[in-house]
Amino acid sequence: MAKDEARGLGIGGGHRLAPLEPDKAAAWLADLKAAAEAGECPRLATFLAEGGAETEQLGAVLDLSSYLNSQMQQHPEWLEALFGQDANERIADRIAMLRKRPATDQSESALMKELRLIKREVSLLIALRDLFGAATPAEITADMSELAEAAIGAAVRFCLAEAHRSGKLVLPHPEDPETDCGLFVLGMGKLGGGELNYSSDVDLIVFFEESAGICADPVEAVDTLSKLVRRLVRIVGESTADGYVFRTDLRLRPDPGAMPLAISVDTALTYYEGSGRNWERAAMIKARPIAGDRAAGEAFLQELTPFVWRKYLDFAAIADIQAMKTRIDRHRGFDDVGVAGHNVKLGRGGIREVEFFVQAQQLIAGGRAPALRQRRTDKALAELAAGGWIEVGTEAELVSDYWFLRRIEHCIQMVADEQSHTLPEDEEGVERIARLAGFEDRAAFSKALLERLNRVDRRYTWLFSDGRDRETSAIEETEFKGLLASEDDPEALARLSNLGFSRPEDVARIVRSWGYGRYRATRSETARERLAKVLPMLLKAFSGAKDPDGAVAAFDTFLAGLPSGIQFFSLIASNPRVLDLLALILTSAPALRDTIAARPHVFDALLDPAFFDEVPDRDLMSERLAMFLTEADGYEDVLARLRIFASEQRFLVGARLLSGVVDVGEAGLAFSNIADVVLDATLDAVTEAFAMRHGHVADARIALLGMGRLGSRELTAGSDVDLILLYDHDEAVEESDGEKPLSSGLYFARLTQRLIAALTIPMREGVLYEVDFRLRPSGNMGPLATRIDSFRRYQLDEAWTWERMALTRSRSIAGDPELCAEVTRTVRDILSQPREEATTTRDVGDMRRRIERDKPAKGPLDLKLRSGGLVDLEFLAQWALLTGRADLDLVGAPTADVLDAADLAAGIEARCDLAAAMRRYTCVIQILRLGPGDVQRVKDLPPGLADRLVRALEVEGTDGLEPLLAETAAAVRTVFDVLLPGATSKEAQTEAAASALHRA
Repeated sequence: MAKDEARGLGIGGGHRLAPLEPDKAAAWLADLKAAAEAGECPRLATFLAEGGAETEQLGAVLDLSSYLNSQMQQHPEWLEALFGQDANERIADRIAMLRKRPATDQSESALMKELRLIKREVSLLIALRDLFGAATPAEITADMSELAEAAIGAAVRFCLAEAHRSGKLVLPHPEDPETDCGLFVLGMGKLGGGELNYSSDVDLIVFFEESAGICADPVEAVDTLSKLVRRLVRIVGESTADGYVFRTDLRLRPDPGAMPLAISVDTALTYYEGSGRNWERAAMIKARPIAGDRAAGEAFLQELTPFVWRKYLDFAAIADIQAMKTRIDRHRGFDDVGVAGHNVKLGRGGIREVEFFVQAQQLIAGGRAPALRQRRTDKALAELAAGGWIEVGTEAELVSDYWFLRRIEHCIQMVADEQSHTLPEDEEGVERIARLAGFEDRAAFSKALLERLNRVDRRYTWLFSDGRDRETSAIEETEFKGLLASEDDPEALARLSNLGFSRPEDVARIVRSWGYGRYRATRSETARERLAKVLPMLLKAFSGAKDPDGAVAAFDTFLAGLPSGIQFFSLIASNPRVLDLLALILTSAPALRDTIAARPHVFDALLDPAFFDEVPDRDLMSERLAMFLTEADGYEDVLARLRIFASEQRFLVGARLLSGVVDVGEAGLAFSNIADVVLDATLDAVTEAFAMRHGHVADARIALLGMGRLGSRELTAGSDVDLILLYDHDEAVEESDGEKPLSSGLYFARLTQRLIAALTIPMREGVLYEVDFRLRPSGNMGPLATRIDSFRRYQLDEAWTWERMALTRSRSIAGDPELCAEVTRTVRDILSQPREEATTTRDVGDMRRRIERDKPAKGPLDLKLRSGGLVDLEFLAQWALLTGRADLDLVGAPTADVLDAADLAAGIEARCDLAAAMRRYTCVIQILRLGPGDVQRVKDLPPGLADRLVRALEVEGTDGLEPLLAETAAAVRTVFDVLLPGATSKEAQTEAAASALHRA
């Protein structure tokens, strides 16, 4: 675009640079003017002769940077061009020219010269925009990355075309060498992230798809393509009289000491899957196809997703990344934050610590939170904040600090085009960097730099807990570490006693057993090292429990079942705040403890930032599950991922319930929502997999009917699920249309069997749900799947009272929406049929009393079976729906809601709020289901669980729990006896007994 010459250089910006030596700056300007005149650059010569603020800016650059000085003196025409075009437009045009450059028959030397001159010109303009303040560091790094990508792309096209012309390669599209060639270049590190610094080398890895078949001699493919890569490196990286394009580094490829320069995709995948390390996972976060067959590159990265992004939160990655940074510090001698001689990339508080801060958390959670899979550091920080993994203030600070440090890095490199990140040792050198960065002097620069370095250091230390400035922690670790070697260490025993352990010798004996690898979780040296680091934190947390000694014993039980300790101890080291909750779970909630021991990854749920938020509703949960399943690799992986999701979500609700984060009244709905979305996804997966072999039945529709607690949205932590599968299809169709066709009835029966297997088969990730299909028509003697018409006829003509009672707690939860709606209408129609109220009343009352006689309550906390307990209230609600005392719109609603609407106790002398009683019982049941399964008295409850009950029921102490429940039960039973008196006839008693037997 043409530009008014009066506007001077087309750079812009608001920075004001001052030279170190004004006289030298003036002399350099004079030299540049002479070069402009000699080079026939009249507009530049006039601009320099007239002087002014912009000329002084240019003089300061000439004085402060010997490299930029030499570029301008050698090529004044590059500045001359800016009088006709803004610098940013010139940069874009030159890069575009490289991108569009065809793979012509130009010689290699001519190409190398052209690439170098364009790179030097564009780099000069980028530097001037940076120093003048015309572009942000983010824009500068993006421009440098685009320049590198365009130059490498041009070189790759040349190499491919030359190999094709020589007969070494047979390209599918010689006129467009990159398309479908199968060979691709991954830009790694800052190039991959679009954050390349001013004088950076470029990290590349070259892979190829053997199936592309471009090598004339397939046997020589590796050798042929490796030679092509050597040529590429020479074209881009070799220093000539015209300079270099970009220094290249291929050492990030798999096993660089043994692997060729060009690696086949199959070889690479085998390596990463079998031998890939955490630093290679971190490196692949930024990997991006920048040249060659980009589609093949994207496909390769997609295949690599499971290696980079783990299904579970991966806290072992933190330890590996921390160890990498510690090795860097020790090797380079980076101990303190400083100015003179400080490395702003690798030193304390430097750029690498911001990158590690981000990458560690990406590796930890990126498998579960795809939004974190960002290549750019600033964008990843934004997503970490958006997802609640870090505070918004932390993001703002680190983004600001990161770009500040990147700009200082550029200033260091612009002085002499050296790949350095270290500030000068001498005062004049620091002053030079300060002036280039736009500071008034060295003092102002030093103050700003130290503030940033110290802030980054604090954030990094917070995440990695790496022992910096933690003498107290070191002392404690030394004290307690003795316990892992000997149970007789007097100092450690005294420390245990001081912490509040009543039997320090027993505690020491247990801890000692961890040290000699008694359990699988502590057998490896790495696991024991990480245990030693977290031991002080563990013991402190357990000392704060109601029963410290019992907490250690419970942890020992937990550790015995833990398959591996490295991940768990790494998790604890990185998240000490969860220790109190862990102690509560271990001592109070065996169900949750056993879940962690069997599937440690469920502990991830506690570390999600959403833990302290509201429980997600069904829609949000369904969205998260769908996202988690998108990366599933086949049917088995879908089932595994469903188990991971369900176990984590159930554990999350249980932990929230135990800790008091959520109201107890929300738990039933939360557990039911989990079951709803998981059952829906399981049914989809099963029907799809089943159809691959057996095809489809024409116009088939399926509906899954949830019964019992699932139907009424009252599931607890340990509930199984009661289901009925209903179906419909075209009357004229007799069998499915698949490779292995089945008759229609057998098709749906087998499909139901496959669904049951998908839910109940034990996998490494556990069982999804225990299921019960016995509430279907005719129970165990009826077909597993029922056609909707048969279901309707059975319920209208043959069903017993108890089966209609069961229908009052039914709800369509998955399947074809139209059939689900039809099933809902059918249930309403069945329940609305007129029936003799006296018979229903008698049947319900007698069933309750038969259950009471044959299965008496085991104690005060057996709220399900005790007189006046849950069964009484559930029967009353079901009776209310069957007799019209509650609206049928409440079918499938929680029992308390039905009782609320029916107001059954109205007019009864011993008035009782049945809905309030139901909510009280629900509260107790939800909490008890987290604890030991055989406890029937408050005195036998774990102290933490008893305390949770006290808080939930708002009583003075544990002594008030059983009297409150007894008082509630007596009032409920009084109402029950009035409304549902027992049977009077022998026939009625016989039917009630049979019904009670079926129901039990």
